[in-house]
Amino acid sequence: MTLNKKTLSGTIKRHPDGFGFFIPDDKEHPDVYIPSNGMHTAMTNDRVSILVEKERDGRFRGDIIRIDERSQKQIAGKFTRLNERLGIIKDEGKGWGQDLRIAIEKSMNAKDGELVAAKITKYPDDGKFEGEVVDVIGDALNPLNDIKRVVITQNITEKFTDATLQEAKQFASNPTEKDFANRKDLRHLPIITIDGATAKDFDDAIYVEMTSTGFHLYVGIADVSHYVKPGTAIDKDAYERGTSCYFPNFVIPMLPEALSNGLCSLMPHVPRLALVAEMTFDFTGEMTSSSFYEAVIESKARVTYGEAQELIDGNPAAETQSTKLKEVQENIFRSADLAKVLMAKRFKEGSLDLEVAETELVIDGTGEPIDVIKSERLFAHRLIEEMMLAANVAVAKFLSSKEVPAFYRVHEEPNSEKISMLQRYMKNFGSTTTVGTGKLQKRLTRMLQEFEGKPEAQIIHILTLRSMTQAKYTKDNLGHFGLGFDFYTHFTSPIRRYPDLIVHRLVKSLAIPNSHYRLISEEDLATAGTWLSACEQKAAKAERQIQAIKKARFMKKMEGEEFDGLISSVTKFGVFVLLRQFNIDGLVRLDDLGLEKWEFDEENLTLTAKRSGLMYKMGDNLKVIVSAVDIELGQINFIINKDNKEASAGKSKGPLNAANVKNPNNKSYDRDRNASGKNKKSYSTDKRRPASASSEKSASSSRSERPERSGKSVAPDKKGKTNFRTNKPGSHSNANFEPKTFKPVGLIRPSAMAEPSAKAPGGNYEIKPRYASLTDYLDKTRTSKNEETANQKPATKSSSGTSSHRKDSSKRESPANDSGSVRKARPKKSSRKNKSR
Repeated sequence: MTLNKKTLSGTIKRHPDGFGFFIPDDKEHPDVYIPSNGMHTAMTNDRVSILVEKERDGRFRGDIIRIDERSQKQIAGKFTRLNERLGIIKDEGKGWGQDLRIAIEKSMNAKDGELVAAKITKYPDDGKFEGEVVDVIGDALNPLNDIKRVVITQNITEKFTDATLQEAKQFASNPTEKDFANRKDLRHLPIITIDGATAKDFDDAIYVEMTSTGFHLYVGIADVSHYVKPGTAIDKDAYERGTSCYFPNFVIPMLPEALSNGLCSLMPHVPRLALVAEMTFDFTGEMTSSSFYEAVIESKARVTYGEAQELIDGNPAAETQSTKLKEVQENIFRSADLAKVLMAKRFKEGSLDLEVAETELVIDGTGEPIDVIKSERLFAHRLIEEMMLAANVAVAKFLSSKEVPAFYRVHEEPNSEKISMLQRYMKNFGSTTTVGTGKLQKRLTRMLQEFEGKPEAQIIHILTLRSMTQAKYTKDNLGHFGLGFDFYTHFTSPIRRYPDLIVHRLVKSLAIPNSHYRLISEEDLATAGTWLSACEQKAAKAERQIQAIKKARFMKKMEGEEFDGLISSVTKFGVFVLLRQFNIDGLVRLDDLGLEKWEFDEENLTLTAKRSGLMYKMGDNLKVIVSAVDIELGQINFIINKDNKEASAGKSKGPLNAANVKNPNNKSYDRDRNASGKNKKSYSTDKRRPASASSEKSASSSRSERPERSGKSVAPDKKGKTNFRTNKPGSHSNANFEPKTFKPVGLIRPSAMAEPSAKAPGGNYEIKPRYASLTDYLDKTRTSKNEETANQKPATKSSSGTSSHRKDSSKRESPANDSGSVRKARPKKSSRKNKSR
């Protein structure tokens, strides 16, 4: 018997196994499980209406009754010619439910295997799923086509409308005296910009003075709102995009280049219109006053982060011209002093200092990655960020004080379940610190400090960041947890972020007398917040996808080579390993760990072999070999060099043998000690990615060495099998790599490599599950905790009083052996309380 049924509207996510999860517009309602027979013809991200019922055990199950809006109008993929009359684009990502059929006469003569962009002409609910090719992108293996494919796949608008381009042509290259009317003239100030070496759009400029009571800060921001008026074609296009998208050597700007790289950009030695935030601080960093006004400024120097850092360190290069002027040097020194004061105050009050290493790809003219660089975060980056944070806080306080509908950048506090999980992560890395009591940010900081300077710090910071809730735009001021601010908004980047443009208009409507700018209704702000948050997430996903593809291209050249790695995450389907030499991670599949039965302990995040007792946990040092790379999906697979595994086990970090931990009988052993110090028993059941929380700007780069090439590589043969080969002068012979026997020739001894499961179908080495990286895996599990499960209702019931937020939704477990022979450990008492969906 079921309770009352009701109709809900929202977004559907299609799982590769055919079932789906419905995310309702009503944020207070849990996510709804949709069985495969209730999905009908819905595709991922479609807007749908469902009939939902609450079952007796408290779970929600639904059936799609109407598809309100299709999310995808155009798709990209590899064209496969079936016969003389028909071709298809395969549903590689399993997000459509079936392959797209294309008549040969509508294929634009695309060749078999070429990448194409296709317009959907008929959806499955109208009969067959059909389309027509609108653009032949070209060879799928051509690296120059990577970005184009991702842009189409993610539905990112690349071209501006004709109306927008026409409007952009009407602007002059520089502002005129007419534009300076009623503006404060600050052209006499030695104001400067500090940006990355490759930057072209300069949003912000700074100038700092010392006073008898503290510091006097000017932050000048490009006055985009002066040129981009509400209702214009440029404004409509900018709102549609929401943000600029940054790819290696390529940018899809939010505004036409005439504005983004020209008239609005704060280039040196030319007058520019700006909206200025002028602030004063005492010597403790406390803001004592602020004001906002329209001005005209002129940057005296375009300084790069590296040049600013050299000056601060006292080692400026002799040929550097941007910092030659004494007034520019003094401005940088005073800015550095203020930044140190602001940083000290911020961290003292609880702001999280999360340093997540960024990766920069060096791409040549053909689109091939030639190096992967781990970006170095300089103090010069922090200097600018502190100035921008101060301006954002000042504007947020100003808007809040006016008690009018406004726009904020918010970051809510993570729930206790995620913090408990994070503490378990840290415990697996050897942490002895507990969260304790007091302000949560300070408690987390104490935990992070324990790993300062250690190799594991990078993974800990990533996991901490991923356990946070996602920042978003909203009309409600909820504060920013990560930064520790009660008031925060985005004001400093209107060239590349539409929310900043909204905030500029709000500030002008309140701060400038007789302004023609108007306030915005709560309803319009709420709509904008939802849309612009989605645009931001879409752009970030596209940027991560390109990073994954380019990293895969880079590692493809190194198939068969060995690297030192660190286990960054343990899952029921294998372990993610982060290479020490590069900021690149890949998956060691469960099938490739060996033929044993593996037990996954979800609470302690370990994988243990039932027979031998060998254990894998986060932080273990491993030597791994690049076994297979899928460039199209951006996925990298490793296998473990078993010759080095036992040697690693003797170190402080390395795979452990359960027999050596506590109890040698393997029936119950001490993986970890709980808070009381008692041994925890484990039972098994038969079940199968700004740059940190303290910053939203990206870091620039520093080079890291490329590996020594061994001359060994791995390549798939025509049938999809993986061939390991040793390149010798004058020799082109390959030795086949068969997953079932796993006896690579000319690479390492067979015994030195983990044996994959004999279940591998047809002997083919298939890269699965489909996660491009640890970041991709964490992102998907954060978006929906159900991504890793198959088509079955969960075995556990919802407890009463569960949270209704979907961030607390839990997995629906699968009976299918999708992870090889893994068995899941069941602790005495589950720490997961919220089972709502």
